[in-house]
Amino acid sequence: MPTQPATRQSPYRAAFAALAGTSIEWYDFYAFATAAAIVFDDVFFPPDMSPYLKTLSAFATFAVGFLLRPLGGIVFGHIGDRVGRKKTLVITLMMMGVASFAIGLLPTYSQVGALAPVLLITLRLIQGIAIGGEWGGAVLIAVENAPPGKASFFGSFAQLGSSVGALLSTGAFSLMNLFGNDAFMSWGWRVPFLASSVLVIVGLVVRVKLEESPVMSEVRDEHAAAEQKLPVVEVFQKAWRTVLIGVFALATATGGYYVVTSFLLSYGTGDLHLSESMLLNGLTLAAFLELLVTPWLSWLADRVGPHKVVIAGLAGVIVLAIPQFMVLGTGSVVLIWLLMLAMRLVMSALYGPIASILAEGFAPHVRYTGISLSYQICNLVFGGLAPLAAVSLAAAAGGHYWPTALMLMAVSAVGIWCTARLRSLRVPQAPEGTAAVTEREVASGV
Repeated sequence: MPTQPATRQSPYRAAFAALAGTSIEWYDFYAFATAAAIVFDDVFFPPDMSPYLKTLSAFATFAVGFLLRPLGGIVFGHIGDRVGRKKTLVITLMMMGVASFAIGLLPTYSQVGALAPVLLITLRLIQGIAIGGEWGGAVLIAVENAPPGKASFFGSFAQLGSSVGALLSTGAFSLMNLFGNDAFMSWGWRVPFLASSVLVIVGLVVRVKLEESPVMSEVRDEHAAAEQKLPVVEVFQKAWRTVLIGVFALATATGGYYVVTSFLLSYGTGDLHLSESMLLNGLTLAAFLELLVTPWLSWLADRVGPHKVVIAGLAGVIVLAIPQFMVLGTGSVVLIWLLMLAMRLVMSALYGPIASILAEGFAPHVRYTGISLSYQICNLVFGGLAPLAAVSLAAAAGGHYWPTALMLMAVSAVGIWCTARLRSLRVPQAPEGTAAVTEREVASGV
């Protein structure tokens, strides 16, 4: 047992550290997703390949990043549960930064032939391992430092990194598009990847100064001398139901996101010949809206219940799935942007609250591993395959969107049931006197 209670750092400092790191990592990740939709098919694959196969191949390079995300969750979850959240988050940020910078320096297919996609895939796998260990630690560093009754709000700061990353990446590609298509395809697409190095330095400065989570400090002291199973073994033995149900509860928040961003971008420009800049600008506005409303929806979740807010968001996705793609055929910028904003509004209800919901489902000494497995397995199954499935369904339907929209609706319906089911799988919270913060600590500013 620890000799004195663990000291809790400022919840806002912890939340900012989570936000800074996840923003950078998701910036790198979404930059790849955007480039896969509009650049990689022409840059990294043979010019004589059919447009459909090139698009499919480009999205396949995006998908391989998801293959090693569960491995990243297991490896870094183990480190995070045994060594600490802080050290793990520094390592994952450095890995992502190096891989992304290197992507910006890669030779093209015309320069080195088949070696180009091989190098791209290799770096994408490194990205996958890094992001696999990032989310769980960032969420926990914010949630475990949150005052009582505010876990959803402070946990949403880690989720906001996704919004900030998407906003920065789509904004960067929109900016590079202003130089014209020739310049963009020649060198402009590389700039967002190379610029990530500056962001990584800022993120490392913030995270190195971060203190360890108080929950982790107490768990490490209490279990240091005890013989323990590997966290991943214990999770699968005692909490496999929570992992499985968590996977499906997260499916729309992960896979659905790529359907209404990467696939929508590819479908709109490739099949409907809509303006690339118009769609990128719409996605940038949607990311900005998500950034604004996610904290508010998470604040609401702390008051009415996080499960209710997530379920309401999933219901909204079901309602908007068909209109989201239907308006693309009108060519109306106003309608297209309006539905983009509406869809991102309801999807924002999924991001912040789900962090606290998952954290409640695992014991503190295996929590990093548990939530990482749920999130990363979900990303492997639904995130990585969603654009591929969407492209294949649209092609099989002769270029129509409705099979993809129906897929999104079905996944969201399953997510509603799973989110409700997670309520009964919550692990009892730590009793007073352990790592749980008290109202007196909050009032004193500890």
